[in-house]
Amino acid sequence: MKAMIFAAGKGTRLFPLTQYTPKALVKFNKIPLLERLIVHLKKNGVSQIVINVHYLSDLIIDFLAANNNFGIDIFISNETDQLLDTGGGLKKASRFFSRDEVFILHNVDVVSNIDLDTMIACHKKQNALVTMAVRRRESSRYLLFNKQNELSGWRNKKTNQEIITKPDEQLSEFAFSGIHVINSEIFNYIQQDGSFSIIDTYLELSSTHKILAYNHTNDYWFDIGTVDKLKKAEQFLIGNNL
Repeated sequence: MKAMIFAAGKGTRLFPLTQYTPKALVKFNKIPLLERLIVHLKKNGVSQIVINVHYLSDLIIDFLAANNNFGIDIFISNETDQLLDTGGGLKKASRFFSRDEVFILHNVDVVSNIDLDTMIACHKKQNALVTMAVRRRESSRYLLFNKQNELSGWRNKKTNQEIITKPDEQLSEFAFSGIHVINSEIFNYIQQDGSFSIIDTYLELSSTHKILAYNHTNDYWFDIGTVDKLKKAEQFLIGNNL
């Protein structure tokens, strides 16, 4: 099993922690986020990882080298010249994946006890192009899914903007968790170049391809996007001896 870690973000909302440290190396309970995720993926059967880098990329590369890549094959997708967002970053890394291969895509700043084995099994059983980890939580933006758990649209609560790709009378709102299981077949359908959002691509493909929800609302999940969120997540895990 292969995986990709999105680690190219500047982490501006984590300032001042990211003034001289890339977001991927910000410590969570005394362990850098990147290290924590690599170890987690290894425990879930991942044997090769590609990591995209941009801001303070040399520090990430040096960190991996100093730790012998944590005993796993790691490849770097360098976006130093241009930050490519999620869609562009994934497309640039496409050469690391074989045809018709299932792989995990995971944000470096997401911490969760999601059962990746079960998520992967559901993805394969449903023969999905993409399976997205989602949950019921407060958010300004929601993905919309029909009764078959198929991606059917997107809604912005603040602007009232809405995109519907599969009209249905009953669409459920879920917030995305930053964890995907993807079939590499998707690279045949990505038409955009440069910097673009993978969510926009999913929405474009959802009317003709199976892009499914994996609801993990009962798991714990944290987006370490701000200093306050980092502290709250640390308090939760310490309080629950995790």
